[in-house]
Amino acid sequence: MQSGVKVNEQDNITSKDTSCVLLIVNCSLHFSFFLPLQKCIIMESAFDFKKPIAVGADHAGYAYKTIVVNLLKGKDLEVKDFGTNSAEPVDYPDFAHPVAEAVEKGECICGILLCGSANGVAITANKHKGIRAAISWESDIARLCRQHNNANILCIPSRFVSTPEAEEMVNLFLNTPFEGGRHEKRVGKIACN
Repeated sequence: MQSGVKVNEQDNITSKDTSCVLLIVNCSLHFSFFLPLQKCIIMESAFDFKKPIAVGADHAGYAYKTIVVNLLKGKDLEVKDFGTNSAEPVDYPDFAHPVAEAVEKGECICGILLCGSANGVAITANKHKGIRAAISWESDIARLCRQHNNANILCIPSRFVSTPEAEEMVNLFLNTPFEGGRHEKRVGKIACN
């Protein structure tokens, strides 16, 4: 932000008129001000955990999915588990599509998908309108996919990361707000018409 004012994580982006969007910023100085946006884009800066988190995996991601679901429930977060529920071979699109659809429709606040390389689930999820599924194999990538790309689905390659790494990536993904600013304009250019 040009002014150098520190913005709280609880900031709200609101608009009642789609012809002009204003960013209402609640500053650490305890006052609000308005910043006009270049384009009519409304993006949440942080996840609102009043809605469930969608989780899904194929057979290669099943064991890690179980760990992720337990991690989330241990934090008193609501989880909508779309399966799979065993290590028996399955087709990843059968689990990636329902997760992406739940996020796309607003039924879930975000999603976490797991498969061997994470490529298949990411490609599948990104076919859905408004989905920004990001593959992450380390903590910095998990943080940046939220901070700079406003990813709403985290895709974890279970064959290439350890359990502690997967847990750390989930925590970073869920707790890192979208930075907005110069990144908001870029993210706004992602969707096709």
